[in-house]
Amino acid sequence: MKKGLVLEGGAMRGMFTCGILDVFMEQNMEFDGAAGISAGAVFGCNFKSRQIGRPLRYNKKYCSDPRYCSIRSLVKTGDLYGVEFCYHELPDKLDIFDRETFSKNPLEFYIGATDVTTGKPIFHRCSDGGETDIEWMRASSSMPVVSRPVQIGKYTLLDGGIADPIPYLYMESKGYDRNVLILTQPEGYRKKPTSPLMLAMLRKYPAIAQAMARRHTVYNRQLDQIKDREIAGQSFVIRPPEDLKIGHTEKDPEELERVYQIGRHTAEEQISRVREFLEADK
Repeated sequence: MKKGLVLEGGAMRGMFTCGILDVFMEQNMEFDGAAGISAGAVFGCNFKSRQIGRPLRYNKKYCSDPRYCSIRSLVKTGDLYGVEFCYHELPDKLDIFDRETFSKNPLEFYIGATDVTTGKPIFHRCSDGGETDIEWMRASSSMPVVSRPVQIGKYTLLDGGIADPIPYLYMESKGYDRNVLILTQPEGYRKKPTSPLMLAMLRKYPAIAQAMARRHTVYNRQLDQIKDREIAGQSFVIRPPEDLKIGHTEKDPEELERVYQIGRHTAEEQISRVREFLEADK
């Protein structure tokens, strides 16, 4: 039996995921692997590096810093989230990412991004939290229109949530048969079609535009399949109790804390059931 974590994205809804993962670490919950998409990747990597509280801490401290996220950055660089600040200065100097622990932790950590040429998902297994892994984290969270595509080797990549918003099938394909899924939308949520304006803005990248046009169908189908797995006892699903009502680029530290605490409370309520699920049929 292989125990896996599946981490949905959702920009600052990811603070909910951070709260859950911190409780898991405090409770010494063990998994064999994890797959993160977008915010699920850039925040979820701290589960492998065992850094409780880190993403909440740096987001609260720098959420209003124009170097972190701003229209100014978008205009000057083509990236809403400043690349140099977010992926170099922050993890290397300001709130250091523990690459040594990340590298030594045997948990397999996968990141999904979307291939700009094909519109299909591509996954990368992180090794040491070094430059290549960080670039995959950036690619996975590079939202279309407000981010430049990221070139890594032969791939040109954008946000993983475009092609595979909740990568449970990928984890199953890797042999993970006991998966805990952390979603960032509440029960009953259904994604709406992408706006025609957004699709028009993506005409430079036709495969991405096509993937975005069908994204709501893909996502809603995933939700249906996840529900079937949950009912059958094949997956354990953790969702917010209600709409988190937080902005994609939230700049209020109190709002970040609020959503994080919802995640903590949700995890504390469900931790015994998660343990039972992971330990069943040992």
